[in-house]
Amino acid sequence: MTRPGTSRPEKSRSDGGRPSAAGRREEILRIAMETFATRGYHNASLAEIAERSGLTQAGVLHHFRSKAGLLTGVLDLRDQSDLAQLGEERPRGLAFLAHLVDTARRNAEREGIVRLYAVLSAESVTSGHPAQEYFRARYAGLRAMVVEAIGEAADAGEVPAGLDPRAAASAVMAVMDGLQVQWLLAPEAVDMAATTDLVIGALLGRPVPGGG
Repeated sequence: MTRPGTSRPEKSRSDGGRPSAAGRREEILRIAMETFATRGYHNASLAEIAERSGLTQAGVLHHFRSKAGLLTGVLDLRDQSDLAQLGEERPRGLAFLAHLVDTARRNAEREGIVRLYAVLSAESVTSGHPAQEYFRARYAGLRAMVVEAIGEAADAGEVPAGLDPRAAASAVMAVMDGLQVQWLLAPEAVDMAATTDLVIGALLGRPVPGGG
């Protein structure tokens, strides 16, 4: 990711010292990620993204058919980062809840991705937003994983009797997203990992193993 006035990331090179198609595409995505995170989808322009990429708008559209297609590419890039953190197989039971605490801790080291998520997820509730289905599916998928993890922990006798897994999952997700907004506005005042750990521990009635 680059910022105005800073050097651009090293690109993959093809023969002749010019950026390869894959390297150029990755550079466009990372510039678009920062632009969408800073301005939001609707206020970001292809012209700005193209200029910062050293291309014309037609050059950007050569790699991505439309602005909406560019947004999809940016969201896919974000997901690749999350999947790399999760590993080949997701942790089970309380270990998955501890993974959420670890995710909050890592998020404090990747401000650009956190801002992108906060801005676009909020924008996606508006009518016709191209990322609406993406975020609807993302929330449904994450909710299902947290519900399953709580169920696994319940089967092992590790959660309080009567805990509603869906309500608990929604509460955990709400806390994590709300903390991101607070942290973006005042990072020195918010410890996302510690607060996520506190809330999950309160729901479970016990500390989260490995989450502290």
